[in-house]
Formats: sequence, structure tokens, C-alpha cells
Amino acid sequence: MTDTKPTIDDVRARYAAAASSVADACCSTECCSDGDDFGSALYSADDIAVLPKTASDASLGCGNPFAVAELREGETVLDLGSGGGIDVLLSAKRVGPTGFAYGLDMTDEMLELARNNQKEARATNVEFLKGVIEDVPLADGSVDVVISNCVINLSLDKPKVLAEMARVLRPGGRIGISDVVAENHLTETDRRDRGEWVGCIAGALSFGEYEQGLAAAGFTDISVEPTHQVADGMHSAIVRAVKR
Repeated sequence: MTDTKPTIDDVRARYAAAASSVADACCSTECCSDGDDFGSALYSADDIAVLPKTASDASLGCGNPFAVAELREGETVLDLGSGGGIDVLLSAKRVGPTGFAYGLDMTDEMLELARNNQKEARATNVEFLKGVIEDVPLADGSVDVVISNCVINLSLDKPKVLAEMARVLRPGGRIGISDVVAENHLTETDRRDRGEWVGCIAGALSFGEYEQGLAAAGFTDISVEPTHQVADGMHSAIVRAVKR
């Protein structure tokens, strides 16, 4: 069996080390699992080509929420756990000069990396905010779309995260999230046996828990669709929903 529920400092330290390794031009530290199931390999070559290299190098996610969020010109987007900024910068291009993209991260090292990437990309419709995804520093009803890439599974208070997404979304706003999700028959012990919490595995919700949590937070049109397996009974999934 691997780690039990970590502290927020454990999660912060793991991802601070990842940001530092990219900034130092070293190989990426092991945050989420290695290989083609995680990271920049899940983005198209065209997407990667328009970004600073350090933005793609710092990608530690399990999917490509930018590809499924169906962003439109003029929209305001929030990326929870924005890391090196890959999804924020791609979103900013999609929503155009009349739109805006926020990135939220709790790690100083990741924020520094993301802001450097923003400067290199010359993105003016972008702002990176410091904070935690359980307490988003934005006003009620201030965004059209919330995206996130393999971050909600790391939260120690997932109902609060889902409630915060609903709070900051305008009525009819939507989410397009990539996350690791467990098959419904797996217990919490089963999930811990398959990988670490800070490695994006042990803290994953099940398909049913995700659907129930989103409904309780005020979402409708909920879908949680697996895309590929990342461990036995554990899948990267696309999560979509609309705020009532």
C-alpha cells in the first residue's frame, strides 16, 4: 500500500519540485505517472508548436481539457491548478482578444514558470492567480468556463472544489475537465494500492462519486467519460457539466 491522505504541503512540495526541474532544464520529476498517458504527449503537435517549450515540458496532466471545453471567442476561462500555463495559454488564443483566461495555482515555483511562459508567448489576455482550488479568488458568476487537468483528484476537499466551480460560473456556464477517475467497485484502499495520492491515483473519485458530487453542487447535463486506462481500474476521463 502507498501513501495515505497527504497534507496540502506535501502536494505543494511535489509540484514545486516539478516546476524547478523544468526551469533548470532537467528531466521532469515524477508527479503524475510517466509515459504517454500523462503530460504533453496528450496534446497535438500544432498545439505544442505555438507554446514556449517550458509550458509543454511542465505539463503533468492526464488529458487535454482545452480540446474538450469547446471554447468560444469572447469567453472568460478559469484553469484550476494551471501549473506551467499550457492550458491557459492555449485557451487565451482560442477566446481571442475579447476573451480572458485565468490560471490558478498554489505553488510559487509554478506561478513564476507560468508568468515567464506568458511573457514569452506575449499573451496579454491572461492572468495567473495564487490560491487554492478550494477557495478561488474570483467573484461569484465571473467566468463562462472552468477547465482543469488532473488536479481535482489531488484536492483534500473535493466537495468544496465542486462548489467553488459552481460559484464562480455564470448561470449556464460549463466545465470541461480531465481527471483520473476510479471504477465504481474500487474501494479507497484499492485506489491507494494502485498509486500515490500525490501521483494522481489514490485520491481519485469514482465515476459515481463524481456524478453525485457535481449534481449536489448544482450541475446538470453531467457526463464522466473514460478516455484511457492509467492504472488497473483507474482511467483518465473527460468530465463535462453545466451550471443550472
